[in-house]
Amino acid sequence: MNKKWTAADISDLDGQVIIITGANSGLGLESTKVLAAKGATVVMACRNLEKAAAAKAAVLQATPTATLDIIPLDNASLASVNAFAAAFKAKYDRLDVLLNNAGVMAIPRQETVDGFEMQLGTNHLAHFALTGYLLDVLKSTPNARVHNTSSSAAFGGRINFDDLMSKQRYSRWGAYGQSKLANAAFATALDKRLKAAGLDIISNSSHPGWVVTNLQSNSLEQSGNPLGERLLTTMLAPFLAQDIEIGVLPQLYGATAPEAEGGKFYGPKTFRMLGHPAEQKCNAMLADANALARFWDVSEDLTGVEYSF
Repeated sequence: MNKKWTAADISDLDGQVIIITGANSGLGLESTKVLAAKGATVVMACRNLEKAAAAKAAVLQATPTATLDIIPLDNASLASVNAFAAAFKAKYDRLDVLLNNAGVMAIPRQETVDGFEMQLGTNHLAHFALTGYLLDVLKSTPNARVHNTSSSAAFGGRINFDDLMSKQRYSRWGAYGQSKLANAAFATALDKRLKAAGLDIISNSSHPGWVVTNLQSNSLEQSGNPLGERLLTTMLAPFLAQDIEIGVLPQLYGATAPEAEGGKFYGPKTFRMLGHPAEQKCNAMLADANALARFWDVSEDLTGVEYSF
């Protein structure tokens, strides 16, 4: 990728249907703004319906012709994931892009409704289940895509198969890194299976670099505002963080660019922190076929969702 790819390079998306999880804030909201302005019907999959309505109003103010649909989705509940998929399929017969974006970051240990560690459950397992439930619609849509929003935390992340739910020992940043590596690992493993089945769906992932969004403020608030992290954000963000309009580009590229490939991981080009999207190496696990297969099997067992390719 030689050119400096921007949102202006996205072609007309009229007629396409795109789901964005966590569409009411941060990268999800920015993606909603861009893709709706390009003509796509954007289904905003959000837990907080009041915030989703406010976000929808903001997008419509910027793009009055935008086609937006809010369908409730709580990633901390597999029942909600199932209900969302059913509601979506009752209204739509195509799905061009599934943008698995919603997430939580570095929070104190909590559990989802289903008893999963909150970060792994919300960031990965809910998206694994959602993608499985929607696979039939993706298969019936020509050239469909699945894109997972990961994080630079995946670079040093590790899947702890012996204590996946962090019950024996919990580190909020370690659990976050595990969940974000899970996003990239899932995208890679899914793409391999799609290719093996001869399907024309591609799956890839990305990270945005350092972009200050509600993820950071929520992490600080839930964790009691740790002084070191607060100072780091306050002092370094003005110099190292990039605007959300640039930070969102890797996921928009992976989700829409004709030249974006399945199984690839994209991120900011400069020092893997700043700038326009480029292909990057994420983590050695993505090249470990045995680890990917093991993690896929664990994800199926935990969610009860088996993929039919």
